[in-house]
Amino acid sequence: MRLLAAALLACSFITTIHAQIPAAITSDPAPDKLHPATFDTFQLPSHGALLNAFVYIAAGAGPHPTVILLHGFPGNEKNLDLAQVMRRAGYNVLYFNYRGSWGSPGAFSFTHSIEDAQAAIAYLRDPANASRLRDDPGKIILIARYVGAHDPSIRAVGLISAADMAVDTIESLKPEQRSAAVDAIAKSFAAEGMAPLAGCTPKGLAQEAVANADAWNLPKLAPMFAGRPLLVITSDDGLVPSNAAFVAALPKSTRVATQHIATDHSYSDQRIALETSILNWLASL
Repeated sequence: MRLLAAALLACSFITTIHAQIPAAITSDPAPDKLHPATFDTFQLPSHGALLNAFVYIAAGAGPHPTVILLHGFPGNEKNLDLAQVMRRAGYNVLYFNYRGSWGSPGAFSFTHSIEDAQAAIAYLRDPANASRLRDDPGKIILIARYVGAHDPSIRAVGLISAADMAVDTIESLKPEQRSAAVDAIAKSFAAEGMAPLAGCTPKGLAQEAVANADAWNLPKLAPMFAGRPLLVITSDDGLVPSNAAFVAALPKSTRVATQHIATDHSYSDQRIALETSILNWLASL
């Protein structure tokens, strides 16, 4: 795994994130009495459902670039420390719960998650919402791969231990092998934890991943990032190979920065390192 990470970092068109700790990690911004940092909670409309959502709004009149902070598979780690530190650095941060996750109505599925992310982008681009939230619709940064690939207007895309849902290995399997693949993927979803989710089962999610293996194949998404800034952070969670394959498939024009942090999937003992990588990348945009 470490050799793969080293190979990933050695590619000539990849830059690495410098370790200088940004001031936003240790210091609050100067107060702005006219336009203070604030918090806006609301219900985000998506395909007939109203999702639980909020935006951390940065200090200043703006308009501010806005980061949409998403998770591939909703778990217990919300990463809201990242949201707070990005707000201190001058970015708005939108967080919401997909349909069927953490109390948002509807049924959870990966397809619904993609649709919900697209609805969130549309919400930020609405002029009335952009004015209320002091966000810049032309500077949306997405922490999600698939939706970012299919929306060329997204300013930049960041990936933090991005999962491949095992789709990269499914295409090579014979039809009779796919049933066993579904069972294996379902076990991994069950181990991840289904308590926050409603309207789904581990096997149903695994079947959805297998059915969409071609459309969600990571190397096949890579050409869609040509010419755009991209951040790929990995950890010691077994996801280095799929992310390395994705990076290797990126066009030469992609402005990709990478960082491997030796820790678990939740970056439990490396939160400052994770924040540093993200903030320094954002500053480079």
